[in-house]
Amino acid sequence: MRAVNGLTARWAAAADGDDDTVFSAAGLWPLLALLGDAADERTRPALEDAVGMAVRDAAPAARELTAALADVRGMRSATGLWAAEGLPLRPAWVAGLPSDVLGRLTGDPVADGAALDAWASARTGGMIGAMPPVRTERTELVLAAAQALRTRWLQGFRESRLRPSDGPWAGRTLAGLVRTTSLLAGLGVAATDAGPVSVLRVLGDTGVDVHLLLGDAGMAPGAVLEGGVGVLSGRCAAVPADRLPIGDAGPGVVVATAPSTGPNPQLHALVSPFRLRSDHDLLKRDAPAGLSAALGGGRFPGIGPRPPVLGAAAQSAMAVFDAEGFETASVSAVGTRTGRGPRAARHVVRRVEAVYDRPFGFLTVHRASSLVLSAGWVARPTPYAPSSGPGA
Repeated sequence: MRAVNGLTARWAAAADGDDDTVFSAAGLWPLLALLGDAADERTRPALEDAVGMAVRDAAPAARELTAALADVRGMRSATGLWAAEGLPLRPAWVAGLPSDVLGRLTGDPVADGAALDAWASARTGGMIGAMPPVRTERTELVLAAAQALRTRWLQGFRESRLRPSDGPWAGRTLAGLVRTTSLLAGLGVAATDAGPVSVLRVLGDTGVDVHLLLGDAGMAPGAVLEGGVGVLSGRCAAVPADRLPIGDAGPGVVVATAPSTGPNPQLHALVSPFRLRSDHDLLKRDAPAGLSAALGGGRFPGIGPRPPVLGAAAQSAMAVFDAEGFETASVSAVGTRTGRGPRAARHVVRRVEAVYDRPFGFLTVHRASSLVLSAGWVARPTPYAPSSGPGA
């Protein structure tokens, strides 16, 4: 978990606040670990830096991670390997892969492309309909990992409108999601090296939650996302909403008292829904987390007696956050060459408001292990449409 979340933090550090993005270090990490197990002495150090552990330990950990993800409720997880006919593979390396993953490339680009796309679509429940573009006419081997998750909120949202008064989204009428709960533990404000970050946890019914992250105006997206990972690791302490001071208590967070018909405190959240899709070329010179250095031009004699050279590495990822729940998916791949009326208020309670009305980040987190399954940045909001909610 620490190694995968470490890759998430390094990838997040490169996030660009000018555009939406979504990525999954957890989806890519097993591939890096399995490649590291087959890498030559020149390639291995960069891969060890990327995976955050020695490759001799990473390959078994990759198999354990893949098996553990398959046990997460609402989660699909799969690994696939396709090799050209006649390409010799070392049995010891193939034996280290999850079982029943080996397929064959026929050399027919249309048939092979259709087969790879069908695998990606089937393993993600249709959320990603095609394999990332890693195959060419010279490709002899494709190694891929797919993940997909669907979860419903334990407490849903109502559709509404969002009208920011300042910040990058000011002056626009946007789609919003609103809900009120008495569980103040769902919100905290963390002190990070770059500034405060508000963390709103939205609980899913599969044991997977989404952490919405809002930093101070001007904080870099990477700093906000890194702060969220720091909260998970315990490096950054978060003050829960029931201990926050009255007044402006954090980015987007205001604490006050309010009349109420019951004795319970209130956490009122107004957030922006999102629908994101990103494609990442992991061999670009400016690829995040040192991935270009780890993968570019690497040789992997452990795969076969004709050591393949990596020709392409990419990831396609998506995420949707709406009133009912959340879904996210990624496919990572490498290709080698060779009702009631109001009642009178009788109580005065603590009321915490969290309004996410400017760019923010998110982490998809397995609750039991704190493993980050995907992460992203919401730079462009969803415009309000009359059919998307009652407004106000």
